[in-house]
Amino acid sequence: MMKIFGTCAYKGTNYHGWQKQVDRVSVQNTIEEALSLIYNTKITIFGSGRTDAGTHAHRQSFHFEAPKQKDLAQLTYALNKILPVDIKIHGLSTVDDSFHARFSVKRKIYEYHIVLTNKEPFFYGTAYIYPFEFDYPLFKKALQLFIGEHNFQDFTSREDDEFNFVRVIYDIKVKKKGNLVIVTFEGNGFMRYQIRNIVGTALAVASKKELLDFITAHLEHTKDRAIVSYKAPACGLYLADVKY
Repeated sequence: MMKIFGTCAYKGTNYHGWQKQVDRVSVQNTIEEALSLIYNTKITIFGSGRTDAGTHAHRQSFHFEAPKQKDLAQLTYALNKILPVDIKIHGLSTVDDSFHARFSVKRKIYEYHIVLTNKEPFFYGTAYIYPFEFDYPLFKKALQLFIGEHNFQDFTSREDDEFNFVRVIYDIKVKKKGNLVIVTFEGNGFMRYQIRNIVGTALAVASKKELLDFITAHLEHTKDRAIVSYKAPACGLYLADVKY
């Protein structure tokens, strides 16, 4: 058996997220079916983490156990011939048995794309179309409050298996080109809906619905736990890279 590492890109609009689901089309399902067809046996892949339904990836990582040796360049080519147009395998390589696509992760980088307009057909499904008031300097100031080590329990969903809500966000960068705003997050890991809730809350501040103190109160937990109600849509979120 060989352990193979792969990276892929996908447009998540037509998928119910990365993770395999019963009776629903996911990215993991789709890649596994293609690999199983090529190897003529059931193949299971393990991703670096979940992405939500409708979320995209520039560079998602995964690994799988290959039952027999194949030329990896040819395997990459064969996979891309089989897979639908909205999934692309960047490349495959062998890794040590100790490697795990999820548990070996050191950092993750995400992007969130916002288009400041009331209608933009070419970004439909791949960015958050945001036609509301937007104070750019205030938006950046709000996002800076999230940098560092914090308990993000108010900015994630309540998962049954989630007991530790502390994460470190190393950096948040914001770039604006015309009406397109791209926010880049780098951290040691992110929980479900964390980035979408952070972006949505920062937009609430930028549109003067909330004050900066609203963020501080939820990070410092001066109130009883209450998950923020400003969740940005999945269509603007991209897994940009995974670092090992």
